Amino acid sequence: MKVLLTGGLGFIGSHTAVALAAAGHEPVLFDNLSNSSPTVVKRVSQITGRSVSCVIADVRDASAVRKAMDDERVEAVVHFAALKAVAESVSSPLSYHANNVGGLLSLLEAMDDVGVRDIVFSSSATVYGEPHELPIDENHPTSAVNPYGRTKLICEQILSDLTRGSGEWRVSLLRYFNPVGGHPSGLIGESPLGKPNNLMPLLVRAAQKTGSGAHLSVFGTDYPTTDGSAVRDYVHVVDLAEGHVAALDRLATGDALQIYNLGTGRGTSVLELLAAFEKANNVAVPHVSAPRRDGDVAAMFASVDKAQRELGWRAQRGIEEMCLDSWLFATKSHSDLGGALPV
Repeated sequence: MKVLLTGGLGFIGSHTAVALAAAGHEPVLFDNLSNSSPTVVKRVSQITGRSVSCVIADVRDASAVRKAMDDERVEAVVHFAALKAVAESVSSPLSYHANNVGGLLSLLEAMDDVGVRDIVFSSSATVYGEPHELPIDENHPTSAVNPYGRTKLICEQILSDLTRGSGEWRVSLLRYFNPVGGHPSGLIGESPLGKPNNLMPLLVRAAQKTGSGAHLSVFGTDYPTTDGSAVRDYVHVVDLAEGHVAALDRLATGDALQIYNLGTGRGTSVLELLAAFEKANNVAVPHVSAPRRDGDVAAMFASVDKAQRELGWRAQRGIEEMCLDSWLFATKSHSDLGGALPV
């Protein structure tokens, strides 16, 4: 099956392209390069051993999406393209709604026009808001506490409405917890342009000691957790990518709307991850305590029983492998995670 991946050159999109190819599908990448490099096309092709199609355009351009789906004879879509930094969404909510909600609406308009109505949506555990209980299962109430999470929740509601209003749409909502790691080849991984917002690339930069006085800021050391730092469910990006393949394959069966958590079911604190990274890679990571960030919660980790039961999927890779693969990508592929990947 030919599958359009919006945001396909990004961290999760590129790994999902590899997983789809390994499963016998044909990925078609679609990206506006706002947070990615065109070099990723070559790297995905190298890993998969095949030429991978790529369209450079913005998902908010419905005509460009429509043309790509027509030209490539696309049969399904995995939608990644979105802004995703919690702190940035607090300071720039308008741009987050315009990109994340507006982008989905344009994509769905184009899909409807060409008769492609199977979609796997990249959602987030932030739709759960402040957890009422842990671990969080898919029946946990949704109530986002920041604009980023709110855009994901609005997108979920739009997609849910589609499945109720028509018997033609089939939707899988995948609620990610915290993706980290990289492909074991070291060719693709997390390489945000500009200042990173996620923990692992910040940790890697601190380990590389890039810049004057580079260090990792641990945002919040007074949370009601074992060591005072925030607890998250870190999942290896290769496991996450394989979860997308499982969700795509299941779209043809079951309910029109399917919702799954993708995580490990285990919580790891920021300080625990930092210690694991130092031990796995034999490096020292300078770090300092910093105030909590707006929109963050103390602890979140998933119940993944439903994904295992219905998708036959469970994360296989642990924290050590996540740390090793993140460092391998950073050290093998390029010296500066903040710049474009080398050709």
